[in-house]
Amino acid sequence: MITLDRTVFREALPEGGRLLGLDVGTKTVGTALCDAGWSFASPATLIRRTKFTKDKAALAELASAQAVRGLVIGLPLNLDGSESPRSQSTRAFARNLLDLGYPILLWDERWSTVAVERTMIEQDMSRAKRAERIDNLAAAHILQAAIDALIAVDSSKTA
Repeated sequence: MITLDRTVFREALPEGGRLLGLDVGTKTVGTALCDAGWSFASPATLIRRTKFTKDKAALAELASAQAVRGLVIGLPLNLDGSESPRSQSTRAFARNLLDLGYPILLWDERWSTVAVERTMIEQDMSRAKRAERIDNLAAAHILQAAIDALIAVDSSKTA
């Protein structure tokens, strides 16, 4: 299952569980993990893209080792919310991960890299360190936004 709807995704994971966030780029895939209670997201392993089968194997290994229950993939939209060629590429990437058996939530990532880079600049981080860390931090930013929204789904059900 691939969805843009956080409620549908939440219903696919009634017990919660760890999530793996992905920031899919042309050269790397930034990854992040959250705890089983969906409180916080942290950067994980940077995957340097080669052939898709190797990228997929690396993601499957990470997901299995971390007892992941679902995937959150950043969907790069244009500023007006429309889809771009990168959006279509990300959707294809997600479709190719379906056979791993995880529910997949596509999450609007329009401002994730900008927000993360701004924070790193404020911390006076060098360009080299920013380049090295930005994809995993963007994945964590995407995943944190998604888990915050998933928690809000739970809160609205009990209110």
